[in-house]
Amino acid sequence: MKKVFTLLFLSTFFLSSCRQSDRLELHKVRTASAVIYEEIPADFVPKEIKIISAGDSLTEGVGDSTKTGGYLPYLRTLLEEEKGIKEVDFYNFGVKGNRTPQLLNRLKTDEMKDSLAAADLVILTIGGNDIMKVVRDNISNLQLSAFNKEREVYIHNLIEIMNTIIRVNPEASIVLVGVYNPFSQWFSDIKELDQIVSDWNRASQSVVVNYSNAYFVGIEDLFINPTESLLHSDKFHPNDKGYELIAERLNETIEERTLPDLVKKAYMVSKEEN
Repeated sequence: MKKVFTLLFLSTFFLSSCRQSDRLELHKVRTASAVIYEEIPADFVPKEIKIISAGDSLTEGVGDSTKTGGYLPYLRTLLEEEKGIKEVDFYNFGVKGNRTPQLLNRLKTDEMKDSLAAADLVILTIGGNDIMKVVRDNISNLQLSAFNKEREVYIHNLIEIMNTIIRVNPEASIVLVGVYNPFSQWFSDIKELDQIVSDWNRASQSVVVNYSNAYFVGIEDLFINPTESLLHSDKFHPNDKGYELIAERLNETIEERTLPDLVKKAYMVSKEEN
């Protein structure tokens, strides 16, 4: 572990430029009543989709050479090719360095609540900086137990984040993007790093599984032994290709699990209005 934590200490250099209810309760799984949708006719006007992206530097797009929002432009292109989607409007609330406490506070602002209230889908990238907080706070004596303790705090905060979004907009779908190990391609022999990241992702999944309208999208495997570089020159954030692959992974989940319901609901609303 000494070698691991020496490496983690070095990683704080890359993150130094990226800082900017009391009881732990899992939200009960909401059971959705069965809805039978009519077949959507070919002349149905495609829906405009509003997506809120919130979280840390992966949402802000640090490492994106075009400075247009990391994975967002790639995902917009993919979604607008889908049948039933006319246009995708993204609202980017990514802030580099954000951990779960900062994201939770921002979700409670009037600006974000107003945007969330009208959102069809909320995409979250959060957790990486929570892991790095352990490094900064325990740099002189890092132990796996410190990561385990902080992971429980992360779970508590993530539950509050999910509940806050649902209180504002119970109809919105939520997608949580997992974290990845940016050093795996260089230090594949150090298994503790992979273990920490995997444990964090399992913690995220343990929260998301309790929400019927939420989905976890893992990206950890994308950055393990890639055939080409997926990291920016800081060796921490994704580069353009990395963001493109994240967008493709997100699109797979959205296409399969959220878009069908969004389009069907839009069709039913249009019928009622007419």
